[in-house]
Amino acid sequence: MSDRIEKKVHLRAPLERVWQAIADSSQFGVWFGVVFDGPFVAGTRLVGRITPTQVDPEVAAMQKPHEGKTFTFIVDRVEPMRTIVFRWHPYAVDPDVDYDSEPMTLVTFDLAEVADGVLLTISESGFDAIPLSRRAEAFTANDGGWTKQAELIKKYLVGTSAS
Repeated sequence: MSDRIEKKVHLRAPLERVWQAIADSSQFGVWFGVVFDGPFVAGTRLVGRITPTQVDPEVAAMQKPHEGKTFTFIVDRVEPMRTIVFRWHPYAVDPDVDYDSEPMTLVTFDLAEVADGVLLTISESGFDAIPLSRRAEAFTANDGGWTKQAELIKKYLVGTSAS
């Protein structure tokens, strides 16, 4: 097992469009499957409420059992057109667990322009600090989750390219 998950996805869209899809909390929510209680601003603590993604019915069905669950999302850093970084409790789905007493992992979205679009690198690190009793499960769930999310942002950008 590793302390870090990393996914790369090539997005055939202009940098500005990709940036809006990850930096605007409303747009992020459409593809990711969450509604936030505010915008992504560095230093802000937000509450997200899970709501099924609007871009893929199969993934939406997987998210449906978790609909309405809330989680804390802390925006660490926003570097326009380059990076957005946040912290959260990974795989925080058990209502009987007090996740606030656990460390958070660090999630980074990095953008790099390439010849025919943008290379988005999504990374999550800090799993070694998660309690051993749930570390492997959180890592495995989020590893698969980030694979799905990379597909979802791609579908979102294709579906909204005329916007």
